[in-house]
Amino acid sequence: MYKFKTYQYGVALGACLAVASCKAPQTVAETPSKPVPEVFANSKDTTNMATIPWHDFFKDQNLVNLIDLALKNNQELMMTLQEIEIAKNDVRVRKGLLLPTVGVRAGAGVEKVGRYTSQGAGDASTEIMPGKETPDPLGDFKIAAYANWEVDIWKKLRNSKKAALTRYLATVEGKNFVVTSLIGEIANSYYELLALDSQLDIVKQNIELQSNALEIVKVQKQAARATELAVQKFQAEVLTSKSLEFDIRQKIKEAENKINFLVGQYPQEIKRDRTNFLTLLPSTVQSGIPSQLLANRPDVKQAELQLTAAKLDVKVARAEFYPSLDISAAVGFNAFNPSYLFTLPESLLYSLAGDIAAPLINRNAIKAEFNSANARQLQALYNYDKTILNAYIEVSNQLSKIDNLGKSYDLKSQQVDALNTSIDVSNDLFKSARVDYFEVLMTQRDALEAKLELIETKKDQLTAAVNVYKELGGGWK
Repeated sequence: MYKFKTYQYGVALGACLAVASCKAPQTVAETPSKPVPEVFANSKDTTNMATIPWHDFFKDQNLVNLIDLALKNNQELMMTLQEIEIAKNDVRVRKGLLLPTVGVRAGAGVEKVGRYTSQGAGDASTEIMPGKETPDPLGDFKIAAYANWEVDIWKKLRNSKKAALTRYLATVEGKNFVVTSLIGEIANSYYELLALDSQLDIVKQNIELQSNALEIVKVQKQAARATELAVQKFQAEVLTSKSLEFDIRQKIKEAENKINFLVGQYPQEIKRDRTNFLTLLPSTVQSGIPSQLLANRPDVKQAELQLTAAKLDVKVARAEFYPSLDISAAVGFNAFNPSYLFTLPESLLYSLAGDIAAPLINRNAIKAEFNSANARQLQALYNYDKTILNAYIEVSNQLSKIDNLGKSYDLKSQQVDALNTSIDVSNDLFKSARVDYFEVLMTQRDALEAKLELIETKKDQLTAAVNVYKELGGGWK
């Protein structure tokens, strides 16, 4: 009868614990994400250049070799790969928490208790064998296997494992985003290097042209057809162009070393094709539709996975309000003398216990953790929305830039052709004394600036095509 009442009280207490602990705070409602626009610039073509592998997208073999080398040696990429390993090990840790913990314990000790105590008096009167009492001091030798297991009633441990797995997948997407960014940065730096090479050639040609004009002015001065002022002005223009040449050479060295850093090698000359830069054509742009960004952009997929993990964290934090059930068991041998350690059944030790516990009073720490998990979930949601919005705007900006750069390049090409013709005309007129030296100088200066700007526009065209490829999510596949 007494045992039955004890059982009833235990069941009643467990029920009270369960009811009291189930009063958990409510999750903050999420704000629905805004849908992305249906098209880019009124184009409904679903063909997307992001699906093209990077080694097929870039046609310059020197550039392909540099990218391939960077994917093997880049330090930032190697660091990202280690983040993946860390996340993978965290998944293993969470998975291990779902299983019972089993171990073996061995121990030895000695104990001396006072004779005039309940334990001492009992030991003194205990006969372990006829005519022999319990030893004093009392030894304690034990060998046992033990197990502990938290029963995952509320899926707390399973959700924790799922959150860790989702974050592992997010780190993989993070690595893909690093790959995409790395490929884009190397390609842009490579085209910048080619542009600088072309600008250096233009400056050298201009120096030669100005030097020839200087010699003509010197001859005209000797013939009293020009002044010393004209000679000095032409001399100053030659020196300015030579100074510009060394500025460009320094930029070339810095551009080469930037590429060397990205590919993980010490400074050395970058192998490249130095043919006419202006003949290069940017890749054909096929942007597809905005909804494809959700599947192609690694940073969008990473933000989505982080949001999923944050939602699972809220479930884990909520489960802390509910009762937890722990089961422990042990089996082994225990004796006061090693010679009796394996004597059966006298030395046999075993135990089995279940423990249910739930927070009732002073749950502030659990509430705080739940509120923090809730806030992190909303933070992940806002980050997801921001990432999608940023991706759309980046693509939209690059598509507009490509269109405007194409029109600008055509106009600058016409400007350069007109100035090249004006150089020849001004030189002929100067030789016949029909214009002064100032007009010749200004024409040469304008032509140099226009040619350098034309090269810069060509570089912007090439890098814009690379950027839209990257921002559509290309390069990591």
